[in-house]
Amino acid sequence: MDNFYIAILSFTFIFLLHHLLGRKPNKAPLPSPPAIPFAGHIHLVKKPFHAVLARLTERHGPLFSLRLGTFNAVVVSSPALAKECFTEMDVTFANRPRLPSWKFLSEDYSMIATSSYNPHWRNLRRVAAVQLLSTHRVSCMSGVISGEVHAMVRRLNRSATESPRIRLKQRLFELSLSVLMETIANTKATRSEATAADTDMSVEAQEFRTVMDNINPLVGLANLWELLPIVRWFDVSGIKNKLLASVTRRDAFLQRLIDAERRKVEDGGSEDGKKSMISVMFGLQKKEPNVYTDKMIRGLITSLFSAGTDTILATTEWAMSLLLNHPTALKKAHAQIDQVVGTSRLVSSEDLSRLTYLQCIISETLRLYPAAPLLLPHQTYVDCKIGGHTIPSGTMLICNAYAIHRDPNVWEDPLEFKPDRFEDGKAEGLFMIPFGMGRRKCPGEAMALRTMGLVLGALIQCFEWDRVDDAKVDMKEYGEEFVVFRAIPFEALCKPRASMYDVLERL
Repeated sequence: MDNFYIAILSFTFIFLLHHLLGRKPNKAPLPSPPAIPFAGHIHLVKKPFHAVLARLTERHGPLFSLRLGTFNAVVVSSPALAKECFTEMDVTFANRPRLPSWKFLSEDYSMIATSSYNPHWRNLRRVAAVQLLSTHRVSCMSGVISGEVHAMVRRLNRSATESPRIRLKQRLFELSLSVLMETIANTKATRSEATAADTDMSVEAQEFRTVMDNINPLVGLANLWELLPIVRWFDVSGIKNKLLASVTRRDAFLQRLIDAERRKVEDGGSEDGKKSMISVMFGLQKKEPNVYTDKMIRGLITSLFSAGTDTILATTEWAMSLLLNHPTALKKAHAQIDQVVGTSRLVSSEDLSRLTYLQCIISETLRLYPAAPLLLPHQTYVDCKIGGHTIPSGTMLICNAYAIHRDPNVWEDPLEFKPDRFEDGKAEGLFMIPFGMGRRKCPGEAMALRTMGLVLGALIQCFEWDRVDDAKVDMKEYGEEFVVFRAIPFEALCKPRASMYDVLERL
């Protein structure tokens, strides 16, 4: 064992010495935290990483550099610098760093989230924006989203009647996955309303949840496996094998959806004539089979499933947590929904534009707890300048949306939950980027906002929510870096609102 550690230290010393000697001098050096000789800033790599970087911003300013193993990085934490990076220098920073885990997770960096900025990525982006997630397409999804929301409310009503203590995490994940399964593959989760235990998820949701839970802790900048080749060479924890096993299971799950939809299309399509996203892709595949391969189709739907489940789950849990800690805001939301929608039906997608306070709640939740607090890292492909500082080619750009959204120079009482700050256009012009910015902005923003609006609206409209033992909801974070979750799953006392009994009985 002693020889093993001596070998690790020797390799580390040689690698870091080579790395240091090979670095180009920066004529305008950036601020940087104190580094450890040879190890750089590895000692700062802790979870939740966005909170670590936010604390460093307070000490070193909104632009500073880090050396994270093989990656040189700059951290941007101000609206002005973010705008500079994602507007006038958007193409310069349009590449992605080649994180080792992404090679396995994204078909050798070929998926829309991880691909370099090249013709392949531009085609993926066009297909996602025009064919799969356009405004028209999202509008067509409204019925599917509403149907899954109704099903969740029906099960929640049954549970609340039996036991008022409710957890939402599994329910929200199943809802998100079911919406995606129906819109992407025109299929439903196999849950039996009559026999399945209410606290259980469907078979598909359980399988995909297990895959995500296995993958999430293994990826991201707060993992030494990503940053140090020597850790990957020895890989005593078997991370590579764990990743490969989870990716194999994920791909098999998604390939089953593709194969089932292909059989359905060959048999004449779905009974109601609705085209799934996969069947749209099959149409493109028929015209250009060498471009729209099954691998490409699987990559696109993998991106949709990965981005569209945990983000909606996490944001809705944060919103409900904030509302329980601020009952005045919850009462105000109740009042507006009762006034706009009434108590004879459930909130619908057509109501969302008039439920202005609900939109304020979602905006304030995304400000305080952006689902992806560090977005996804970018990388420059040429030398450039940010804020007057020279940034060498190949430098990773980490944009801390979490810190930007809490900037006291922009937001009054930045740590306080105040949905009213968004009322009547008062926050117009104030900078937020919960879905990113520029060319690599998340194309699923419209779908995510519509889903969150319908889910949160229904939870507020149909139920009374109270804190367990009247204790404030713990807001501690558990950050996997690309998604920030609650450290303790949301739990509350829930009972049907008396004014909604008739509607709930009809579901």
